[in-house]
Amino acid sequence: MLFWLVTLASLVFLLNLPFGYWRANVPRLTFSWFLAVHTPVPAVIALRLALNLGFGWPTFPPLVGAFFCGQYAGGLLRWRLRPVLKEQSSCLVMDLVRFRGTSGHAVGHS
Repeated sequence: MLFWLVTLASLVFLLNLPFGYWRANVPRLTFSWFLAVHTPVPAVIALRLALNLGFGWPTFPPLVGAFFCGQYAGGLLRWRLRPVLKEQSSCLVMDLVRFRGTSGHAVGHS
């Protein structure tokens, strides 16, 4: 069970990175902020059920911690990219593509 719990916590962390990035770009306590925080929850529940971990109390601290750490790390990533990118969007993937373009690599065109 410990292996699956660590695996799920890692997936929850990675899943929350783009949502934390989005959350950091919207005003607090708005509808967009609410969506950025709560949209990953059904995916986490589905992963718990798929890995047959259930909802026992010992699973909550690592998963809730991974959830909040992923949200925080996504926001931190947005803050760290701010000096490099001239324009930032709410989409982590698009901003990473732009970041790759600013470092001298080709982006989408040959």
